[in-house]
Amino acid sequence: MTVEEFEEFYAQAVARLTGQLYVMTGDLQEAQDVVQEAFVKAWVRRGRLERDGQPEAWIRTVAWRLAVSRWRFRRRSADAWGRGSGAVEHVAPPDPDHVVLVDALRELPAQQRRTLTLHYLCDLTVEQIAAETGLSASTIKTHLVRGRAALAHRLQDPRMEEAPDV
Repeated sequence: MTVEEFEEFYAQAVARLTGQLYVMTGDLQEAQDVVQEAFVKAWVRRGRLERDGQPEAWIRTVAWRLAVSRWRFRRRSADAWGRGSGAVEHVAPPDPDHVVLVDALRELPAQQRRTLTLHYLCDLTVEQIAAETGLSASTIKTHLVRGRAALAHRLQDPRMEEAPDV
């Protein structure tokens, strides 16, 4: 992949990948950071990315792994600070201005959220998701079924339950 081809690929894919990682992580700033870092890592591998034929999937996977690593690091750091001070840090609830769907997705387990994102936002098949995540196809199907059920429950409009039958 030449420099020009990589720049064109970046311009075409960065917004889409950032959106996908935003849904996976629930944090726009984090999504922007990990996607940028994944593109930096891809720059050195740009020749091999073209041969592999799935550069966007590679960057998405690297960005996801970076997000998980950063989350683990922050959690370990917070745990260490908590042990040192003896005080428990209060975490504020999500901003009420966030979109209802993003809030509902945040309540799902990370693997379900990632699977739903890859299937519905990235339009990947079960087999493609299995290849990208290293999970079996049956596990992917289970995550999709459970994730959809959980979202359906969380996204119910309580006003619809109260409406009288006509």
